Amino acid sequence: MPTLNWIGKEKVINHHREVPFRILEHKYSFSADIGESEEPVNNGNKIIHGDNLEALKSLLPEYEGKIKCIYIDPPYNTGNENWVYNDNVNHPKIRKWLEATLKAKETGKEAAIGIDDLARHDKWLCMMYPRLQLLHKLLDKDGAIFISIDDNEQANLKLVCDEIFGLNNFLRNIIWHKRYAASNDAKGIPDVHDFILCYQKSNSFQRNLLPRTDKQDSLYKYDSKDGRGLWRPDNLTVKTYSKEYDYPIKNPNTGKEYYPANGRCYMSNETQILKWIEEGRIFFGQNGKGAPQLKRYLTEVQKGVVPISYWSYDEVNHTDGAKKELKSIFSGDKAPFQTPKPSQLIERILLLSTDKNSIVLDSFAGSGTTA
Repeated sequence: MPTLNWIGKEKVINHHREVPFRILEHKYSFSADIGESEEPVNNGNKIIHGDNLEALKSLLPEYEGKIKCIYIDPPYNTGNENWVYNDNVNHPKIRKWLEATLKAKETGKEAAIGIDDLARHDKWLCMMYPRLQLLHKLLDKDGAIFISIDDNEQANLKLVCDEIFGLNNFLRNIIWHKRYAASNDAKGIPDVHDFILCYQKSNSFQRNLLPRTDKQDSLYKYDSKDGRGLWRPDNLTVKTYSKEYDYPIKNPNTGKEYYPANGRCYMSNETQILKWIEEGRIFFGQNGKGAPQLKRYLTEVQKGVVPISYWSYDEVNHTDGAKKELKSIFSGDKAPFQTPKPSQLIERILLLSTDKNSIVLDSFAGSGTTA
């Protein structure tokens, strides 16, 4: 399997083991009923303030192998320092952490690779690798991790996750259409999507179906008053060819015969199709003189929808919608975060990967959308 090497990797590959265990200190609790209080509310939720590497290590004694869903929105490594959640790996805190980490541990001397020798991508990978190692330990054997990222580090992140989570545990690289369109002054090929990289802990992960939408159900608009409910016309043919299923269907109203298109065949044998015609399950057009179609009844459709790898903003909202969500919470005309994630996006991740008893972790909390 191809692996990714970068300056400093040998210094951080086992760094997660050397991070000291720390005890989480309770500061205050909050509930909708009483607001802030000093007494724990014991509702099972935690918001942890501090370095996320140390926080992840502190969670291991209680939560190792118990997290069903991890969502993280790490720095995209754009170099942008002009917003609240700093995205520049030259930030003093990250530089300080790297400097301490890249010391030669045995001799106590400066490492041969100095902090200023690291390129932006090397620094980002040094920062991410031990955090991903700890997230892997925290993940349940039935769990999955979802990582938002853009083109700056997507390729590097994929190779690192292949190494940590295993190539066979890669689930999908989801495309989230995050913007309506590019701005008028955009250069080159504008960016209107993000990635959500998905890995399972093991092949025990079972994704859920997504709830059906009103838009999907609205396609079922016909009612034959046969007691089966609403239906829509559907194709009777399939691409997987079988000579047994290649025969003409005669329209009982006109006597005209209809064969499948070249390379296709009907979805069932002739006996079954004739039975469906007798039962009124085959549709020959509004005037009864058209080609045969299957009546697909809403009551026969599975209750959920199989998730696909493209998520449109029509379904999970976009960055502008996320900013409007924040503006509705905070006072002022400007959202306190420039690139928040919409709650609908996180909701979809939780719907397909958790149940009501699942434990969920977000270790790059950002604007707090997961919470």
